[in-house]
Amino acid sequence: MEEVRRSARFTGVSTPKTVFLNLPMISSVAGIFSDNPMLGRREIVDGKAGKYVWQTYKEVYDIVIKLGNSIRTIGVGKGEKCGIYGANSPEWIISMEACNAHGLYCVPLYDTLGAGAIEFIICHAKVSLAFSEEKKISELLKTAPNSTKYLKNIVSFGEVSNVQRAEAERHGLSIYSWDQFLKLGEGKHYELPEKKRSDICTIMYTSGTTGDPKGVLLTNESIIYLLEGVKKLLKTINEELTSKDVYLSYLPLAHIFDRVIEELFIYEAASIGFWRGDVKILVEDIAALKPTIFCAVPRVLERIYNGLQQKLSDGGFLKKTLFNFAFNYKHNNMVKGKAHEQAAPIFDKIVFKKVKEGLGGRVRLILSGAAPLAAHIESFLRVVACAHVLQGYGLTESCGGTFVSIPNELQMLGTVGPPVPNVDIRLESVPEMGYDALASKPRGEICIRGKTLFSGYYKREDLTQEVFIDGWLHTGDVGEWQPDGAMKIIDRKKNIFKLSQGEYVAVENLENIYSHVAAIESVWVYGNSYESYLVAVVCPSKIQIEHWAKEHNVSGDFETIGQNQKTKEFILGEFNRVAKDKKLKGFELIKGVHLDTVPFDMERDLITPSYKKKRPQLLKYYQKEIDEMYNKTKN
Repeated sequence: MEEVRRSARFTGVSTPKTVFLNLPMISSVAGIFSDNPMLGRREIVDGKAGKYVWQTYKEVYDIVIKLGNSIRTIGVGKGEKCGIYGANSPEWIISMEACNAHGLYCVPLYDTLGAGAIEFIICHAKVSLAFSEEKKISELLKTAPNSTKYLKNIVSFGEVSNVQRAEAERHGLSIYSWDQFLKLGEGKHYELPEKKRSDICTIMYTSGTTGDPKGVLLTNESIIYLLEGVKKLLKTINEELTSKDVYLSYLPLAHIFDRVIEELFIYEAASIGFWRGDVKILVEDIAALKPTIFCAVPRVLERIYNGLQQKLSDGGFLKKTLFNFAFNYKHNNMVKGKAHEQAAPIFDKIVFKKVKEGLGGRVRLILSGAAPLAAHIESFLRVVACAHVLQGYGLTESCGGTFVSIPNELQMLGTVGPPVPNVDIRLESVPEMGYDALASKPRGEICIRGKTLFSGYYKREDLTQEVFIDGWLHTGDVGEWQPDGAMKIIDRKKNIFKLSQGEYVAVENLENIYSHVAAIESVWVYGNSYESYLVAVVCPSKIQIEHWAKEHNVSGDFETIGQNQKTKEFILGEFNRVAKDKKLKGFELIKGVHLDTVPFDMERDLITPSYKKKRPQLLKYYQKEIDEMYNKTKN
């Protein structure tokens, strides 16, 4: 197969520490930085949120030891699976660290993977102990009795109600409040098991095209190599993380993006403050915490961008004129090569200061990941945020960040930057899609090699062999090397993609579900990583639609009926009915439809002789209608 190997290996990276091997990660910093604030949450006084209250590294370490003793007291030990279910919190991190200390496989549980995902993960991974946010306990109990073949113990991050206790006991489960569980290990001492770099640290489940999540096996070594690579990168760009840095934890810890960021902060004895779990008051938590590094998915940054645009629109002629002049002046200087803090320091103080204050006033790095960030939003924020705005790329299978853009390099807009240290990258031609890795503009499937990679899919050697070929992870994403060494993501080889909020969509699975609607002949579902929802092109059933039109007084021939807004609303209603029946998630709902009374055909090159959809051709053919649907639903 034609391919080009473009090595991106960085040398000079120090040998990774082995802090995972005998003690939890915080043990390596708890002695030296014992008084450093580690985990914080806002205190609630008379129902109102106050300042952040912190647990130090020493205090957290002591709780981790107690928690580990309690885990061992109930008979759970090395190699067993421990689930963690709920929103980000200090207890989430403490539970994870206790797993690390005693060699348990940490298995994040989250329900956005689809109906039945929690039960599937518990049974597939044979989770015997689950830590859970208080309000998620009812969801755990719903997995019984199927899950209780494996699940024996539940520990609440808070309290346990009498109803929950009775329900758990009915299924033979032991259930504990947080404080009650910690007391089990009092006066006990257990030797920590010997651990190896190759030991599994976590099984992180991610979306699969068949509907069942895939368990990604990540070792101690893969996480440590990733952290060391990121450290090396930050040092190279003079943005090293220190124990003085502060991070806002709000992106799900169950996803690799936030998980490795928080691991990195602990690695450097920095501070992690947790949000209150409500996106409507996220800005208040940011203002109270004043983070120095802010991570986001594109959907969050889009909201910030739209909010700023709305304020500009409402600000009057003089305000808009001043802003536009300041923006253009600073942007032009940045294009000429000036660093953002030197491009327009006066305008930073009098024009852009409020933007920075909106993120707490201390943010120096904004990192976007999980899905592509629109170039116009990235360009805008690089100017007005008074901070470096970097876009990254990575998979759960690559332990998170594999590419990241470089500060003050505006030519990297729209790309994910060059590779991080500790990985090799190459492109492999995809001739069936017209991508040639040996062309003057190299394009092909992105392949990754290095010690950050996962060990395989749990109990799915067949799927592992599909993506792991000769030591290279085949990502399924199609990239284009830029002359400056940055990578631009331009396509997806397989029919699974992310929406702008970072959620994966297995499109063929959804099309099979929506095909249950009797009023349609076929459906092509479309979405992309710049939008937060799905749209579809539908070929309606002539018989069914004409029958419906007669009953609902919609006149005209088949084509005219198909163009009627009432018909589109009917189809959308039927899709919503099926989605509700199949328990689809909100991001899997179709929000706009275009009806084509002419079925997808080979004459227009929309399907193969075996009637498989040609997705790139469908997009090209219906691009106008796709754009209209997205524009209409936004207005």
